[in-house]
Amino acid sequence: MKRLGVAGALVGGNYRAGDVEIDEDSGRVAAVGLSSPGRGLAIPGLIDLQINGFAGVDFLTADTGDHVRAGIALARTGVVAYQPTLITDRPDRTLGAIATAGKAQGVPGGARVLGVHLEGPFLSPERPGTHPVEYLRAPDLTLAQRLLDAGPVTQLTLAPELPGAVELVDLCVRSGVLVSCGHSDATAAATHAAIDHGARLITHLFDAMRPFTHRDPGIVGAALTRREVTIGLIADPSHLAPEAIHLAFQAAADRIILVTDDLAAGGCPDGHYRLGSVDFAVSDGVARRADGTLVGTTITLLDAVRHACDVGIATEAAVNAATRTPARLYPGADIGLLRPGDRADVLVLDEAMRLLSIFHRGIPVDHQAPASSRTKERGRSS
Repeated sequence: MKRLGVAGALVGGNYRAGDVEIDEDSGRVAAVGLSSPGRGLAIPGLIDLQINGFAGVDFLTADTGDHVRAGIALARTGVVAYQPTLITDRPDRTLGAIATAGKAQGVPGGARVLGVHLEGPFLSPERPGTHPVEYLRAPDLTLAQRLLDAGPVTQLTLAPELPGAVELVDLCVRSGVLVSCGHSDATAAATHAAIDHGARLITHLFDAMRPFTHRDPGIVGAALTRREVTIGLIADPSHLAPEAIHLAFQAAADRIILVTDDLAAGGCPDGHYRLGSVDFAVSDGVARRADGTLVGTTITLLDAVRHACDVGIATEAAVNAATRTPARLYPGADIGLLRPGDRADVLVLDEAMRLLSIFHRGIPVDHQAPASSRTKERGRSS
């Protein structure tokens, strides 16, 4: 048995004073709330449901070895499970990337692949963000079925206003695939229709979607007022103002999931990289195309949690948005909670939310060094 020496922990999503003990033999949490003079906070391992790449690896062009390398690097930042996310590209490349992610799903070591998040190609050309417009298309049930059959697709983002979108929602729901609304110019009515058919997620609220107004609330209004919908949020200064983060949490704190929308440039120095067929450059940690369009992020998920706290979100709410809330979408995955009997995937943070230690199934994991001391190896760049 090993004591973590913390002052408290988030147990089942709620703060509980006292130390945590883990059973190193079983890899499970043995006890919580133990008397201790310790310092710091224990939280469950983090879950990232939208991440395009990391540590020089672009999941759209990665091989199995790349997935392993990215998974190990993510584990060193505190991520225990993730959905490799594929932006819009040629169907043949997407099909191959899905199959490769499936091969990496059972490889031990590092963060676990939960399944693939297809962010496209059934998105609006009016709100493409960084997605190549030439590869976007209206919902096509034949192509969609080919994509779902290619490997472990667990989430699909679509624009609910497109012709055939509701039928595609129905197909995904029948197949057990989570449907998310995003990259869309949909009205609230079109979004409500998709939700009524089983869409249950929103892809990066506020970003690449019809803006909210008092007479035309769009996806934002529908998302914040439908209790059955879980809302993805990119909490970094480039994507959202503090007021937008506050609005989302005040309206739907228990439904917010923090995501990174990370890129191959995550964990790497500034420079030139690729996201599928898209070239972009990173300067001062901010990724943009040549025309100035934002291209995901280079933050870690713990960075997102910390930023949410820095702008005034309660620690418990911010941490739950990266642990308990995304875990609810995967009830059998044994992730996102820290109760006796749960897997001992645990992070220990200091009072400033800095990472002190990581345990993966009760075994210590070397955590990522600060950016200033990282190796200046670029990894997969353009």
